[in-house]
Amino acid sequence: MSRSTTKYSPRHYLVAIALGIISALTLTACGPGSTAATDAPAPQSSSAPQGLLTEAAAKKIVDTYQSVNNRANAVRDATLLGTVEAGQVYEQNSADYKLFTTWPAKEQKIYTKPFTYEDREYLIPPASSGVTWFAVTSRSSDNPKGDRRSLAVFDKVGNTYKMVMALWTDTKSIPKIDTDRHGLVSPVDPAKKVGTLAPNEISAVYEDFFETGGKTASQKLASTPTTKESVRIYEDRNDGDSGTWSTTRYFAADPAHPKVYTLRLENGGVLALVPMAHAEEQILKPAYMGNFLINPSQSEAVFDSTRRTVITNEFQGQAIVELPRTGKPIAHDLEYQLVDSR
Repeated sequence: MSRSTTKYSPRHYLVAIALGIISALTLTACGPGSTAATDAPAPQSSSAPQGLLTEAAAKKIVDTYQSVNNRANAVRDATLLGTVEAGQVYEQNSADYKLFTTWPAKEQKIYTKPFTYEDREYLIPPASSGVTWFAVTSRSSDNPKGDRRSLAVFDKVGNTYKMVMALWTDTKSIPKIDTDRHGLVSPVDPAKKVGTLAPNEISAVYEDFFETGGKTASQKLASTPTTKESVRIYEDRNDGDSGTWSTTRYFAADPAHPKVYTLRLENGGVLALVPMAHAEEQILKPAYMGNFLINPSQSEAVFDSTRRTVITNEFQGQAIVELPRTGKPIAHDLEYQLVDSR
């Protein structure tokens, strides 16, 4: 995972997605657990529910991730990163390594500089919840103001906890998480509707902004700066010189890792970390077929440098979405990365 710097990280710079919504919301986290550094359920009194793991164990997992991530980022070692990372975040970050040489020198320097996760707040569910993951929020060590925080999920992959989803977002974009009197959070069934949609329906609905400009999605999701930027990308898809000789379209795709992670909010709604994906197709217009080929961009050429009549790009992403009990779901933050071009 890369640090948060400005609203446009290297990933945002490459994909040209402007993201974020500011709302008057704050974050709470679970209280401290046992000090024993074990991933066994946190010991409690006979009447208290056990946490999935202790806070000390969660800290050890994040510390290990932090160290390995910094080492992997420094040399762009995707194999090393894969020992502590999986899921959508790994799809994006391993692609970062491939695209690294196409970035400006300033972005490369920022990306490879070591950083730490400060002011952590652990979101640990009960052992009885049946889930295999916990979450943590934090700020980057080079962001002393703390106006950008990471919301990350660590899930068990085999027998190892790995970071599987993570986004940097405005602190005011993370709603107040519900905790019980023991400081434990409440996961929610992602297939269960909250208001008008279930968390696992968000991805397919949202991609309509890219496919059609939001003919369907605008009826189901709240209008935010994030959704407006997605619509702008659709509307501008055929602008410029390339629009005279080619046509660009977007299609919803299957996320590489479809698991959705959910937390109940204090107001009764649900906060969801949702995997996202779409394909972008640029194809020559009929009048140019047979006589012309499309030159791939610098980023596209990383995956396939051949000139071709059709360029198909795959983007994998993540989103933080709030599903209120009433009203339309709110996309708080969203990011994609180019992971393949053919």
